[in-house]
Amino acid sequence: MTSNPTPDLSAGLSLKAQHYDDALAAPGVWFEIHPENYFVAGGQRLNTLDRIRADHELSLHGVGLSLAADAVDVDVHLTQLKTLVDRFQPRLMSEHLAWSMRGQVYQPDLLPFPRTLAALTRMVQAVDHAQTRLQRQILIENPSHYLRLKGHAYSEIEFLETLARRTGCGLLIDVNNVFVSAANLGSSAEAYIDAIPADLVGEIHVAGHSEDPKLGHDLLIDSHDAAVSPAVWRLTERLLRRIGPRPLLIERDGKVPDFAELWRERETGEAIWRAGAEREASSREVLHASR
Repeated sequence: MTSNPTPDLSAGLSLKAQHYDDALAAPGVWFEIHPENYFVAGGQRLNTLDRIRADHELSLHGVGLSLAADAVDVDVHLTQLKTLVDRFQPRLMSEHLAWSMRGQVYQPDLLPFPRTLAALTRMVQAVDHAQTRLQRQILIENPSHYLRLKGHAYSEIEFLETLARRTGCGLLIDVNNVFVSAANLGSSAEAYIDAIPADLVGEIHVAGHSEDPKLGHDLLIDSHDAAVSPAVWRLTERLLRRIGPRPLLIERDGKVPDFAELWRERETGEAIWRAGAEREASSREVLHASR
């Protein structure tokens, strides 16, 4: 069983501007931000984040590096990102196994691609470049899928593991993405969870999803606008039982409720995380006693 590389980070919350005052007063919690929302030269937003960072750990979860794109210049983006890294010293940084740029055209989405050798080569180069510029490890998040693409040479886990072994990046496992993708593609979420290399996982995300307005349960959407479903919590417990505790982030990006409701959801995640931590501690005690 692997150890948690950030053992003091248990369950965290995505930080929203309407919750700044609540976040300042919230004890013992870490927050995740989308750094692109803070690419500004100054002002109240950055000053407030300074105050929050004084008492809370931060994670930067990027959405704009377009790591799987072909020949995209992201040096301006990386410069802005490095400015935030230097200022806020985040404990974790992450990005997506996806692309969003083609030439000078930006698509406001995280788009899929065939997992080919060429794509792997591009991503190895892109991740190496980003980690070198940032002087930080990046965790790469598994995507949500809505249809089957042709031309894959690797399974998703094989692709992620090879990318991580070659670059030294880690993995961010979004359990809701696993659940949504399995439902949409007719695969096994449990098999995916069980195949994830434990030593590469640096963070876990959970979020809510919704049904497509026309197709209903036949098409699930990774909408982040609802509470985490019981099925996703069960998958999260399954993952933590096998790999041990990791920083666990509850995401909410749409239909954001008041902070008290998010805090209650965080308490559910905290209980699951602590159960995993206690199991790992018990396993270590048994192992130590047997030596």
